[in-house]
Amino acid sequence: MNTADFHTHPDRYVHWKLEVDGPVARMVMDVQEDRPWRPGYVLKLNSYDLGVDIELADALQRIRFEHPEVKVLVFTSGNDRVFSSGANIFMLQSSTHAFKVNFCKYTNETRLGLEELSCASGIRSLAALNGTASGGGYELAISCDEIHLIEDGNSAVSLPEVPLLGVLPGTGGLTRLVDKRKIRRDLADVFSTLAEGQRGPRAVKWNLVDASWPKSKFEEKVGARVAEIAEGGTARGEAGTGIVFGPLDPTTEGSTRTYEYVTLELDEAARVATVTVNAPNTPQPTNPDELRAAGDAAWVIRAWRELDDALLQLRIMNVEIGVVVLKTRGDADAIVAADRLLVDHADDWLVNETRLHVARVLRRLDNTSKSLFAVIDEGSCFAGTFFEIAIAADRSFMLNEPDVPVHLRIGPLSGGALPMSHGLTRLQCRFLADPSMVSRALETTEPIDAETADELGLVTYAPDEIDWEDEVRIAIEERASLSPDA
Repeated sequence: MNTADFHTHPDRYVHWKLEVDGPVARMVMDVQEDRPWRPGYVLKLNSYDLGVDIELADALQRIRFEHPEVKVLVFTSGNDRVFSSGANIFMLQSSTHAFKVNFCKYTNETRLGLEELSCASGIRSLAALNGTASGGGYELAISCDEIHLIEDGNSAVSLPEVPLLGVLPGTGGLTRLVDKRKIRRDLADVFSTLAEGQRGPRAVKWNLVDASWPKSKFEEKVGARVAEIAEGGTARGEAGTGIVFGPLDPTTEGSTRTYEYVTLELDEAARVATVTVNAPNTPQPTNPDELRAAGDAAWVIRAWRELDDALLQLRIMNVEIGVVVLKTRGDADAIVAADRLLVDHADDWLVNETRLHVARVLRRLDNTSKSLFAVIDEGSCFAGTFFEIAIAADRSFMLNEPDVPVHLRIGPLSGGALPMSHGLTRLQCRFLADPSMVSRALETTEPIDAETADELGLVTYAPDEIDWEDEVRIAIEERASLSPDA
């Protein structure tokens, strides 16, 4: 099994420095060119690869959970002339198509998470561009709430992919220009075809940046604006009241990767993976104080961190896997009970961050480019938040055997607390043709058997015991015979 470490710690950062000073957090990008994620290229001019973005994603998670006192996050560069030249071209040149797709998807998910920091957690972000920001470097900047550019006669913002490479920006650059920053489409068209980009006053006029400052006043003006944002912001909690994310420490033996609550099994010959997620088997926190005491060991945090890691292993390290079979095991009532924390105490900052994390992992599942088949059989517990796993799948198979207790159970979080990337719930997306089915499903709060699930449109197939094994096996084999890209 090919694996990689998608979790790190500020003590081990190579390319970023995370500094927290009261309400202000600073991320300083200082990419070490001789420390790429894999051998074969040099990370010049603060260009980035997967290793750089893994550290960024880790830092955002730690700001969310470990530093509730932070009100504003500042991005800047340790290089005086370059903020970031974007994704490393030589890394992309030497990568497979599948890796490029999943790399861009991962970096964009990280930037979406940065935007969520502002809209859902109240942590504003500011890009202090003390040098040129091009390509993915500018895409990182426009993920922030504000962009301040230095005027030094050289620094500019640009998206040079189109004029230099003949490709579109890979992590949402054009979309953010016109949809987020409301830049006129004709100006966006001109900007994206100028290799040299735009500097100072014109960049401000076109709304490519929010302010530009002479080099002699840059730090003073940026500092004043950061202080203003911090003064007007509201801290989620006091310093020291967050929880620390420790390592996941899975074990890998042969083709199986085992976490505390998640198991990832590969059948590389068949190009099939099985991901099994387990319900909690011990009492779980019922209020925010208990959640703080449990820390990252709480099932509602750890199980979803583990599932997230398993998905990244499949995406990045096991691209030939075409089908992912999703299973659950354990007590459905235990999941429903653990989920109550997210419903009853949604106003608590830590509970809110936990719910947002669950939602992000589910979106990672939604956007994983593999065929997802949910298998709902004896011992399954697709209830509450786990119900979302079932309807995130491309197909679902539910055993219809009267003598075997197999059920689905919809929880209150399925009504809107865990949206997909486009803002709709998975139930709304499922029933676009008949929205009345959404309310009908949500009103069914008791355990749902196979016949009822089939009637409500919640599963794809509900075979009886006689046909069960053959139907599931044939469906998996047929889909696995296709190219993973299909």
